[in-house]
Amino acid sequence: MSSHIQNIIEKYGKDATRLMDILHEAQAKEGFISDEVVKEIASQLNISKVDVEQTLTFYHFFSKKPLGKYTIYLNNSLVSHMMGREEVAHAFEKVTGTKFGSVSEDGQFGLYNTSCIGMNDQEPAAIINGIVFPKMTTYRVKEIIKAFRAGESVTDMINSLGGGHNQSDLVHSMVTNNLNRRGAVIFSEFTPGDTLKKINSISPKELIDEVKKSNLRGRGGAGFPTGLKWDFCTKTPGERYVLCNADEGEPGTFKDRVILTERPEMVFEGMTLAGYAIGAKLGILYLREEYRYLEKQLETVLLGMRGKGLLGRNIAGKEGFDYDIRIQFGAGAYVCGEESALIESCEGKRGEPRNRPPFPVQVGYLDKPTVINNVESLCSVVKILEKGAEWYKSMGTKETSGTKLLSISGDVRYPGVFEVEWGITVQEALEMSGAMNVKAVQVGGPSGRLIGPNEFHRTICYEDLPTGGAFIVIGEGRKILDVVKNFMDFFIDESCGSCAPCRYLTVILRNKLNKIMEGKGVASDLDDLVNWGKQMKVANRCGLGQSAANPILSSIENFRYEYEAKIEKGKDFDTRFDLNKAIQESSRAVGRFPEA
Repeated sequence: MSSHIQNIIEKYGKDATRLMDILHEAQAKEGFISDEVVKEIASQLNISKVDVEQTLTFYHFFSKKPLGKYTIYLNNSLVSHMMGREEVAHAFEKVTGTKFGSVSEDGQFGLYNTSCIGMNDQEPAAIINGIVFPKMTTYRVKEIIKAFRAGESVTDMINSLGGGHNQSDLVHSMVTNNLNRRGAVIFSEFTPGDTLKKINSISPKELIDEVKKSNLRGRGGAGFPTGLKWDFCTKTPGERYVLCNADEGEPGTFKDRVILTERPEMVFEGMTLAGYAIGAKLGILYLREEYRYLEKQLETVLLGMRGKGLLGRNIAGKEGFDYDIRIQFGAGAYVCGEESALIESCEGKRGEPRNRPPFPVQVGYLDKPTVINNVESLCSVVKILEKGAEWYKSMGTKETSGTKLLSISGDVRYPGVFEVEWGITVQEALEMSGAMNVKAVQVGGPSGRLIGPNEFHRTICYEDLPTGGAFIVIGEGRKILDVVKNFMDFFIDESCGSCAPCRYLTVILRNKLNKIMEGKGVASDLDDLVNWGKQMKVANRCGLGQSAANPILSSIENFRYEYEAKIEKGKDFDTRFDLNKAIQESSRAVGRFPEA
């Protein structure tokens, strides 16, 4: 066994549940994960080689072959395409002499496509050796590759370009946090540590009751009452855990990126308050690999909190309250935003959703009761404890209290994060972000709803138009079917493959859409899209599969005329679909499930 692989495995106590960390470090050392390394890891962890292979091949950022000295992932999200991705991609291919999905002959450059990387406000964006390069242009591509050929490192390049504008110098990137509007909760005045000290005057039950009274609902999109979730968790005896969902894989969402950069202490204090409330000893921040550049800052904050007695033993002077937090990186899988898939990933497995019930509050991480909350939800708890439930309920609507962070991008003058009270209208959000000549808005990312001007009067709240925070503004001149096509390709690539409808029907739907876009569709094709799309909502296990047809369903509902304009009347083209072809296409989408 190579000594460095053995050291990595021993660092994690030969614990198979830390397989994700072991693979990350092994790949960082070797540049890829060889068959020999797979065998070594399996042997030392006392698990089968297949178990290692399953995890390795599931995630986008793990690789069994060399990726190139400079590994370049270019975001292919909708907004990236809207802002000129095609020209940037062509420039990369031209100057490196290689195509996307391959490595240049000299081994210097590897070009790869990747899904949304949380940079919709600064597109087109790329990740190069783990560092985000936003606002890419053809000129910048040429300059970057030229510098790399001259021997500059990614760090040198960032320094020469000036870096981004962030709260902490430890965030080594070119990313700028476009925090365009601060509100009364997340981005109000905040002194780290002050609220956490209040645990000395409040019991865990009183804390849960206060969160219940606030009517705080989960900010990840589902909107489940946070206090009720915590209360349910305390009903199951035994060791408990807190998981913070910072996967933020929904295309169009980047609010958590801004929170983690600007308010990391608030995130960790919220996790600690959750730990106190449910009696947990450990919290895990599940952070998407695309945000790896935040690691140094976040680990430094955790170290500082331990030094101040805000993590570790007897936190904030509270005798007997021992609790700590660790960071768990994902490796590129949208489905891990679903809470049970996130748990599987935390345990070193493929990120496949679990059957429910039982729910995570009963059987979660390591089969123990577990609370999973979004970054924004946990930050809200800090302010609720500081200022009280009644103060929090004074904002928002009757059923949706507090403020909401909106990630607004696309055809707007001021892309970025806006903290607003629940209850504003879509039109107000558009005016706030400088949108003009708006044709449509994708609310809640691809899994949400595509609306037209006839719905811009609607209010953003759980009583009317709920959202996890993503607002993609689509201007006049954009083609709705291009939008839908991008989203369907995304769902195909990101399916975990567990459910047959998600595995195959997404491909069939996309192929039917292509047929219409090519001018070969007939009227019955629209009926097929609607009927098959409705089946997706009932035939799949998790939210990803259930919402994967939403782009088609909501676009047909609100923009049917764009479909009809492509249909050739009176011509009966072959409307049959090739199931075998769909199986082959779906089973090869990023290797997440076996060849058919």
